[in-house]
Parts: sequence; C-alpha cells; structure tokens
Amino acid sequence: MPVIASKSTRRTATKEERRQQLIDATVKCIARKGIGSTTLGDVAQEAGLSQGIVNLHFNSKENLLNETLQFIAEDYKAQFEATLNKAGTEAAEKLLALMEMDLKPSICDRQKLAVWFAFWGEVKFVPTYQKVCDAYDSVYDSVINNLCETIIKEGNYRHVKAATATHALQSMTDGLWLSYLVSPKAFDRDEAMDAVYSYLRAVFPDHYE
Repeated sequence: MPVIASKSTRRTATKEERRQQLIDATVKCIARKGIGSTTLGDVAQEAGLSQGIVNLHFNSKENLLNETLQFIAEDYKAQFEATLNKAGTEAAEKLLALMEMDLKPSICDRQKLAVWFAFWGEVKFVPTYQKVCDAYDSVYDSVINNLCETIIKEGNYRHVKAATATHALQSMTDGLWLSYLVSPKAFDRDEAMDAVYSYLRAVFPDHYE
C-alpha cells in the first residue's frame, strides 16, 4: 500500500518538488478542461494548494503554461534519446524502435496527448509555444530523416526520398495519437504498430521482412 504524505511533509517540499507538483496538476487540468478554461485556481485546487502558492512559484498563468509545455517536451525528448541509445546499431533497428516507442503507454497516453494537442492548437497564436514545438519537431525530423537516408543508401532504394518517408511516418504517428485520443476504446496498439510496420515494409522491403 502506498504511503500517503502527511500535511507536514507536504509543507516541507522543496521548491523543485512544489513546482513539479503544480506542473503535474496543470497537465491534469489542461487534459480535462483545455488551456483556455484552465485557471490558476483550478491548478491550485487540483494540487491541493492555495492559489498564492501557484503565484509564488510561477507569477502568472503564462509562465506556468510555458513550463508545463517545456516539461512535456523534455519528457518526450528523454524517452526519445533513451530509446535511440538502447536500440541496435543498425539504422533500421533504431527507426523501428522509435516508431514502437511512440505507441507505448508511456508516450501514447491520453492525458499527455490531450495536452500536446492543446498546445499544438495554440502555436500560431503564442510564439513561445511555437518555439518549443518547433524545436521538438526539428530534432525528431532530423533524426528520422537521417535514419531513413542511411536505410535508403544501404538498400539502394532509388525511388524513395528520405524527406517523404519522414513526413509520412510523422503523419502516421500524429494520426494514430489523435485516433487514440478521440476513440480510446476502438484503438488497438498492436494494430496501430502493424500499420506502421506495413508502411516500413512497403517502403524498405529489404530491411523489414
């Protein structure tokens, strides 16, 4: 049985722990209510703290949202890099591992996805959000594109363009995430991965038999 922290323990939380507690609460609120409808009061209530504590650590809703987006992006980046490092040495192995990672529960999670899509929907209006999301997309596209280029050279796939394959894989991932977010009961992770693998096999037949 998990140990529930006492009130005195919660009062002595470090600055970093308190900020993370508020960010976690913000994620839950955004997933439930969206960005526009989430207030500092909602976050405080979700975290079991006073609104004054929220103001003390973040000063404004804008700062809290910026750091929440940064946290979500860093969480994805950490899993992305860990997966890349743990995968085999071959480009095909690494590419497949990254595609599988995007469909694992640690990434393909309805709460996280709801927050991602909420921020993506605001990037045109909030430069800070666009900067964070563009940085994430840039790293993702660069790694996937480089892996595709290596596979194309290895298999002499003359009619395949790395940029096109990268865009297709990203679009598939985004589409599958959205499908899970909208219709979780109808979503099947194995079937989703089969769809991704079928594409890889069609484009790179000698690498994905």
